[in-house]
Amino acid sequence: MNDIVLGIETSCDDTAVALVDAQGSILSSVVASQLHVHAEFGGVYPEFAARAHISAILPAVHEAFKKAQISPNDIKAIGITRGPGLIGSLLVGLNTANGLGMGWGKPVIGINHLRGHLRSADLEQKRVKYPATILLVSGGHTLLAYMKSNAEIELLGTTCDDSVGECYDKVGRMLGLGYPGGPVVDRLAKSGVTSIPFPRPVISKGLEFSFSGLKSAVARYMDANRDALHENIAASFVQAVMEVLMKKSAMALKSYPSQSFVIVGGVAASPQLREEAVKLCQTLDVELCLPPLRWSTDNAAMIALATFDYLDLSILKKPTADLHLKINDF
Repeated sequence: MNDIVLGIETSCDDTAVALVDAQGSILSSVVASQLHVHAEFGGVYPEFAARAHISAILPAVHEAFKKAQISPNDIKAIGITRGPGLIGSLLVGLNTANGLGMGWGKPVIGINHLRGHLRSADLEQKRVKYPATILLVSGGHTLLAYMKSNAEIELLGTTCDDSVGECYDKVGRMLGLGYPGGPVVDRLAKSGVTSIPFPRPVISKGLEFSFSGLKSAVARYMDANRDALHENIAASFVQAVMEVLMKKSAMALKSYPSQSFVIVGGVAASPQLREEAVKLCQTLDVELCLPPLRWSTDNAAMIALATFDYLDLSILKKPTADLHLKINDF
């Protein structure tokens, strides 16, 4: 059975554990949410997040094995998020994984959180056809990447300031929508009119992004127009975000011909983004690949699947000198 990896993800606020096979099938997935811990702060409180991970991680591991009906003897390795993320949260996961690895005699492999997202579109079934252009949009990151294969990744552009997910959450807070605000902003936007000309922060530096100016523009508008309908603010904000993401994605797809356009990360669950991506792919005749909604946000299954890239000796033994470095970059 040994073609199974235990994935552990503790980069931020949720404690996630999953058992996944090499084909991307999920044997079990357990998530201990911390939403109740952080909601009153309007965001993640790092110290409380680390403490909650300590309490939840071992019970989550035990539950994952119980649900999958296997034992630690049946796994090939442990994949653990090594960063980026909150240092306290990461250390809980890393120390736990190393302890389990020593006790079970299994290798422990640190996985870049972003690489996990890049591989999430192949969970449950193989969807990505290479070469592929990837748009990663989440609460912590916004980037475009080009993947010739699952071992060859080239970063095309990232955000110069705020991520799109952070911008969503901050605008949600301005509108009094609670935490996390992103999904609520999308729902509110559907009932509004795009009547406010918020700026489109399309900076001239190639495929880089910038969202801090848009966030500030929303704040200034709300200060000056206190009676403005919140649904119109949300609709106009979302429209501005979508235009920026699709314009940059179109530029990348035209410069880097691809078989697949892959959107991953928490914001990939946005219905507006999915609708706009369908239109873009129809225009450019590219296949759209999206992870199932439950695997768009942070999860341990994506970390487990990414671990197989490191275990594939045929990849690591290829003659390209910097191939392993490219994997470690993500």
